[in-house]
Amino acid sequence: MLQKVSRVLVSVFLLCILASCANQNSNQTTKPNTDRSNVRFVVVTHGQPADPFWSVVKKGVDQAAKDMGVKVEYQSPDRFDMAAMAHLIDAAVASRPDGLVVSIPDADALSPSIKKAIDAGIPVISMNSGNDAGKRLGVLVHVGQTEYEAGYKGGERMASEGVKYALCINHEVGNAGLDARCQGFSDALKKAGAKVDLLAVELANPTESQQRIEAALAAKPNIDGIMTLGPTGADPALNALRSKNLLGKVKIATFDLSDKVLTAIKNGELDFAIDQQQYLQGYLPVVLLTLYRENLNTVANDVVMTGPGFVTKENVDKVTDLAKKGTR
Repeated sequence: MLQKVSRVLVSVFLLCILASCANQNSNQTTKPNTDRSNVRFVVVTHGQPADPFWSVVKKGVDQAAKDMGVKVEYQSPDRFDMAAMAHLIDAAVASRPDGLVVSIPDADALSPSIKKAIDAGIPVISMNSGNDAGKRLGVLVHVGQTEYEAGYKGGERMASEGVKYALCINHEVGNAGLDARCQGFSDALKKAGAKVDLLAVELANPTESQQRIEAALAAKPNIDGIMTLGPTGADPALNALRSKNLLGKVKIATFDLSDKVLTAIKNGELDFAIDQQQYLQGYLPVVLLTLYRENLNTVANDVVMTGPGFVTKENVDKVTDLAKKGTR
């Protein structure tokens, strides 16, 4: 499977190079002869550009727009709000873009709006969340990681480190992708004979989140592992362990990267982070839509996999250097 994924990614980048560079002469090093200035794509996600994770996605979107010479509009609701996101997709469809990129954290809420785009003849690529829903709807391809499998890999890794009783902390209940992460994590640990409890915390209230985690640790002192589903959950979980003097005694890992996550890995406070390379999730859909519009190019797989990978103490320094550039 990984070999197939690698071949797909290599093909994508080769096509990108060909599309951007084939018509350049020796005196043109940055701008292809093909004029794409009137090509416009819209990207609608459930994550805000101010969020550390989504700021990297947007950087990928912006760089791809520059490299392809197209216009791209990045839009998101002010908070996790599926009604508002559906409205943004509807407005994008009404504006008749040349292509649409969407995340699908809640298929029930967003499918009607995405179906309108497909029925209107607008090519759609899904990214980050919703690979199964995207396939059912008929999007061209999904760019991201399959969340259940990523959670499963994280659970296997924790089980190999001897965890017997873990918390899976969900900071955005209702996000199908996050639910799948917890399910995969739980299934892997339970297969190894361990126990997992789910704990919901509030995305917008880190103080309350920390208090809920502290209460869970106090009520269940035999907890020896914590998985958080993103930096928003990792920060209060780390603070909870610090306040209870449990750092180093309870294994803790997270999905996704941030400055604080990378620092915690470097300091030995976090065991690992599951990296889905969100820069690629922003970059590749713009490239793929450009190639589809110009040459009807598609990829053979339903999902172009960008993860999961693992950031550990062994590779954190290299990843940190890239994160400072805003690309990891």
